[in-house]
Amino acid sequence: MELSQSTVEENVEKEVDKFNKLMNDAWEYVTGADLWFTIGKGILQIILILVLSYLVVRISRKVVDRLFKKRDKGPIRITERRENTLKKLIKSVVAYVVYFIALIMILDGVFGLEVGALIAGAGVAGLAIGFGAQNLVRDIISGFFIIFEDQFSVGDYVGVAGIEGTVEEIGLRTTKVLSWTGEMHILPNGNVTQVINYSVHNGLAIVDINVPYENSVDDAERLINEVAVTLPNKYEFIVGTPEIIGVQNLEASYFVIRVIAETLPGFQWAAERNIRRDMQDHLYRSGIEIPSPRIVMYSREQKESLLDYSQKQRFEENQDKRQGYPDVESHGEQSPEND
Repeated sequence: MELSQSTVEENVEKEVDKFNKLMNDAWEYVTGADLWFTIGKGILQIILILVLSYLVVRISRKVVDRLFKKRDKGPIRITERRENTLKKLIKSVVAYVVYFIALIMILDGVFGLEVGALIAGAGVAGLAIGFGAQNLVRDIISGFFIIFEDQFSVGDYVGVAGIEGTVEEIGLRTTKVLSWTGEMHILPNGNVTQVINYSVHNGLAIVDINVPYENSVDDAERLINEVAVTLPNKYEFIVGTPEIIGVQNLEASYFVIRVIAETLPGFQWAAERNIRRDMQDHLYRSGIEIPSPRIVMYSREQKESLLDYSQKQRFEENQDKRQGYPDVESHGEQSPEND
């Protein structure tokens, strides 16, 4: 019994010695110069890689800007809309590629990971994810065709997926559209199935002007034309003199004269507001007021007198008509004396 107890004590002492030695080795390793030298070297390598990546991205952006500044002198001519889109896209792609390479260099050079096996595993995983992430693949393919076909560009005013606004950014997966009320809409490119681009061709401003029936059409058109000839010089977004189409509608208390004007792309709504304001102001100053509904009110006694008057008037009209016809009884039959 005593022998077994001494054996246990010896084993305990050995385990304690091993633990103390392990703690001493760990303390020496933590406080040693080799560990901190390795950590410092790794941190410096990471900082150096990140700084170089940042400089490469900045330099590439300046190079892209410089290349697009000289587009007028080169053999390839592109529009300003397409230039803004391609510049942002190229800068984004370059940044992604550079930072991805920097990540690979940090994992391989600093942490010593097997990048080849990691990339191979990521490729297999990406293939498996690709079958499940069909929407993501669709968004990327749709984004490629949006840029390749130049459906719309950065700065265009478009209507897409029930949203109207200015295109702020076009990526391979999403498109950012800023509405005129300030909301930023981020749309997956796969949802862009139909696009209305208001910034490609000149717009058409359509203005309907209501004129009371008390005024003649000729006078109203003459006053409208007096204002129309001054608008191209007053507003630079109006192309040419607005044209009077004619009387568009005949309403209960007024007739409608339609005016159209060609405008620069995206300025048709501003032109409508300004044309309507200037023409209405000129018509009002010339004595043509804004038409308003008219209501005729009369009492019960006036109603009866009006009815009596109208019945009497109809009776007199019928009498006048009868007096104008020949007497059939007197002239249509022969007298006995003529037989």
